[in-house]
Amino acid sequence: MTATDAELIEASLRVPEEFALLFDRHAPHIQRYLARRLGQQAADDLLAEAFLVAFSKRERYDSSRPDARPWLYGIATNLVGQHRREEVRRHQVHPATSHVGDHADRVAADVTAQAMRSMLTGALAVLSTEDRDVLLLVAWEQLSYLEVAEALAIPVGTVRSRLNRARRKVREALGTDNHTEVEELLNNG
Repeated sequence: MTATDAELIEASLRVPEEFALLFDRHAPHIQRYLARRLGQQAADDLLAEAFLVAFSKRERYDSSRPDARPWLYGIATNLVGQHRREEVRRHQVHPATSHVGDHADRVAADVTAQAMRSMLTGALAVLSTEDRDVLLLVAWEQLSYLEVAEALAIPVGTVRSRLNRARRKVREALGTDNHTEVEELLNNG
């Protein structure tokens, strides 16, 4: 029988090498999420950092939760925010040499390689960071509302309202009332 994530984390408190199994199990998914948010190069660096943070905080993991994915996505999402803020600071310090584009534009560019890239870019740009995080965790990573709530440390009701608002704004920005078309566009990122 395969150990749950909670069991692996618990075992890693006694035998730290056990944490590598958690990495093997979830790193590809976290890597994909980070690459979509920030590009491949930043994702490689942040993947390692996300698992270092998780390893250092494993004693505080709620072992009643058998699946560590929401916890790991929460860590990754926080690192995306930190990375974005650091880029803005670097841009402010060295504006002539920095090539930091609008983060929403970069997120959207990573979301799709299809012809509707520019439309989706504009649609995501109208979202707040909080709404965008919820939307992308649901659309890309297929997390449940409860998992997103856990990942972002917010109530499930807040997840629902942010997701509803984000979907509405994306539909408005794309000029469509077609819910299916918007979901397909987001999911194909």
